[in-house]
Amino acid sequence: MLPLNYFLFLQIILFMFITPGTPRIVIISYSMNYGVKKCVWTALGDVTANIIQATLVIFVIGSFISDNPKLLNTIKWIGIIYILYLAYDIYKSRPKSINSDEKLGKSFLSFFKDGFLVAGTSPKAWMFFPFIFPQFIDFNSNYVAQFIILITTYVILDFLSLIGYAILANKMITWVKANAKVINTISACVLIVIACLLYTSPSPRD
Repeated sequence: MLPLNYFLFLQIILFMFITPGTPRIVIISYSMNYGVKKCVWTALGDVTANIIQATLVIFVIGSFISDNPKLLNTIKWIGIIYILYLAYDIYKSRPKSINSDEKLGKSFLSFFKDGFLVAGTSPKAWMFFPFIFPQFIDFNSNYVAQFIILITTYVILDFLSLIGYAILANKMITWVKANAKVINTISACVLIVIACLLYTSPSPRD
């Protein structure tokens, strides 16, 4: 049995994924600096965090999180600090030749960690799953199966959109190499703006 209004759910998340948020800004910069293959690990980190978030908020701590603004604020501040760290890291990095066999400084685990933490510390994600997912679940039916369909759809489309951004950015590598510092500076500035917007956004239940 499909979840309630499944095709409406598809439209909502597709709109979300074509909008460049923090994970996509990070993916674009990493693709330009390290290549698409490394971005796969960042995307895997992102969707892994989403699976954990969705499972926890739907089945375990959804009401606890929504009723505890201090916890959301803590998550928000962790996210702000980490985004600022990524902005600095991106600004200082130099594009590498993706055809080179040179070992790059960042490990696969490091790319996975970056994707995981960017997604995992997003207050919007912690609020999205408990507030949006239940709108498409019929709790009088097999809600576990419906949840699995929703989260599987979400994860697959999120992963594909992240890789799509990485491939598109990588196709522009020739132009990027000629404007490397500009691209890294712009990416870092965008992340700083996102951090500032998170800082100025109203706290939950304010």
